[in-house]
Amino acid sequence: MSATQPLVAPVVLSIGDPAGIGPELIAEAWHRRTSAGLPPFIVTGGVEVLRAASTARGLDVRITPVSAPNEALEAFADGLPVLAGLDAEYRPGHPDQSGAALALGSLEHATEIAIAGAASALVTAPIAKSELGKIGFDYPGQTEFLADACDMAARDAVMMLAGPSLRTVPLTVHCALSGVPGLISHDLICHKARIVSASLARDFGIERPRLAIAALNPHAGEDGKFGNEEARIIAPAIAALREEGIDATGPHPADALFAPHARSRFDAALCMYHDQALIPLKALEFDQGVNVTLGLPIVRTSPDHGTAFDIAGKGIADPGALIAAIRMAGECAARRTAQGAHG
Repeated sequence: MSATQPLVAPVVLSIGDPAGIGPELIAEAWHRRTSAGLPPFIVTGGVEVLRAASTARGLDVRITPVSAPNEALEAFADGLPVLAGLDAEYRPGHPDQSGAALALGSLEHATEIAIAGAASALVTAPIAKSELGKIGFDYPGQTEFLADACDMAARDAVMMLAGPSLRTVPLTVHCALSGVPGLISHDLICHKARIVSASLARDFGIERPRLAIAALNPHAGEDGKFGNEEARIIAPAIAALREEGIDATGPHPADALFAPHARSRFDAALCMYHDQALIPLKALEFDQGVNVTLGLPIVRTSPDHGTAFDIAGKGIADPGALIAAIRMAGECAARRTAQGAHG
């Protein structure tokens, strides 16, 4: 590991929707484990799905069924460790309820293992929320599910998108753009900024994180011509954060915030809405983008892409984001382990 010290438990992966690209990318990640510098990992369920996905990808990956997470550390060098249990038929590009049942069971089992401490971190492969909804999954996404599983309020689990040169945080997530101004508040900005600052220090080793707070309106409102949220809400929140000792700046006009020279001046950009945060990240680092959930008692990452049913099973999906998610999960977990050992 590049961070501090080796892990004492494997990273656990949920398989995601078996009709998507998750299974083949998991097999590819294991295939590249040495060159990519990945920590040992284990998958919850889907032995036959992973075998078929590996074959479809043209890989010779040995799938090794195991009965407990701790077996993964020894098994990982010679095969991809998979906790035997739920399985499904591998039908890439054709999601169904049996596949959704595997995806949900795998997510639940992986989460239990991570919360129990039998895994050092959790990486979740992409799911199809529409399919999961048919079998009773009533969360907006996996982040909200994880917050509930950790007995936390959903607002305390903060989504951050991270790549090699940029980290962004959407302060509002899955809502209509027309609803964003009514959701932006002094409390929302301060609450999430505190979580982001503390998490960057704990999990990313940034001693004094620099937060750039984006404006909501064009030109940061231009003295009220295009809106007053900057003067009325965002600037006072930034002032309050600075009084607390958090290095926050802004409101920054979003159209200039992600230029190369600007990105060097902050460690994370807090954005007012979903696309304001995700467009620059995906434009710059689509195949290396990682979704990190900040504020949880466990480390959780996910590749910043979906199930991609249209290309599943064709061997063309890029594994870069999943590999980055596994690597980042291991690095964050190693930092937490080191801090515990030194505490």
